[in-house]
Amino acid sequence: MQTVKLKDDQHLIETKLASSEILKGRFLHAFRDTVELPNGTETSREYVVHPGAVMIIPLLDNGDLVLERQYRYPIGSVMIEFPAGKLDPGEDRLSCAKRELLEETGYSAAHWAKAGICHPVISYSTELIEIWFAKGLTPGQTCLDEGEFVEVIQTPSSDFFEWCRNGTITDAKTLSGALWLQNWLSGSWELSWIS
Repeated sequence: MQTVKLKDDQHLIETKLASSEILKGRFLHAFRDTVELPNGTETSREYVVHPGAVMIIPLLDNGDLVLERQYRYPIGSVMIEFPAGKLDPGEDRLSCAKRELLEETGYSAAHWAKAGICHPVISYSTELIEIWFAKGLTPGQTCLDEGEFVEVIQTPSSDFFEWCRNGTITDAKTLSGALWLQNWLSGSWELSWIS
């Protein structure tokens, strides 16, 4: 097997020449930039600026996972996902993970481990999702945002992986979480737990 060596990226980089705001809504902040391509020609790029988010992989003591079912308007479907949410201004990512887990599922966790990051839509958004594992879960009361409707479910990891395989779960961040979970459960990838 041949190893790929990364080299200087300058021949791939686009340079911003101008930028204009397209939309500033409650959640979305969209721009259209004029860029110079590596070959010297100009084109435009449209993208959404996102504050960043976290996703949590909650592990119950019996090995089951805590997931959510939530209607996602743009897709027009109820999706199965790991709990997740966007960062508030100035918020630490672990604090956000703890807040989102409690608000959406009612659980708090005694132990946390940062796994990695996911860029779910690199072609049109700056969104970065930090992936966290949570265990030592204690149940409590949910505190959903106004207008947020979530059904919390528990499932064995075998069912979860089958849902990922058969297309029941199609959410990109949750599929990224499945990769981390599968490799951690197999012992291939390690996590450093904190309390």
